[in-house]
Amino acid sequence: MTELTRALLDAAAELVAERGSRGLRLAEVAARTGVSRQSVYNEFGNKERLLQAVALHKTAEFVDGVRQRLLGTPDPLEGLREGIRFAFDLAERDNLAKSVLNGANAEDMLPFLTTRGRPVLTLATSVFARHIRQHWGDLPDPRVHLIAETIVRVSLSHLLTPSSRRVEAVVHVTEALLAAGRDDRS
Repeated sequence: MTELTRALLDAAAELVAERGSRGLRLAEVAARTGVSRQSVYNEFGNKERLLQAVALHKTAEFVDGVRQRLLGTPDPLEGLREGIRFAFDLAERDNLAKSVLNGANAEDMLPFLTTRGRPVLTLATSVFARHIRQHWGDLPDPRVHLIAETIVRVSLSHLLTPSSRRVEAVVHVTEALLAAGRDDRS
């Protein structure tokens, strides 16, 4: 990703957090980054594609942080716990995530996590699937995918409707699915 692309995405994310996607103007993105409006169009084509790119860019930030925690912890369940905790903590600090999740200004971005959330779901699921395959290699691929996707979906549910024990809830669901996967092979 070029520096220009990153700057445009960051500016667009800030503006969406402040005003929602309906209030986003490509001219304002250009002004915040010190480029022409045409440069924004050249980079993304239109507002919809810019919004999709923002959603994927922000998802990549979350996924990269989760991936680092999964790889940086020798115990696979502790890695899951740390990765999920990181995602929840980042969601509390990130202005766009807070705005999307609490419906303050970016409620119109919520479909990028829900009804039009396939790219986000696919990217996040692949990270957890890789971790599960690495540490529970005897599980069949359909089970790996089911567990990974469930981790992401339960995490999204807790992001949208927070609970006090959200990290542990996701880890317990994961442990149950892993145990069921082992029982299926018995």
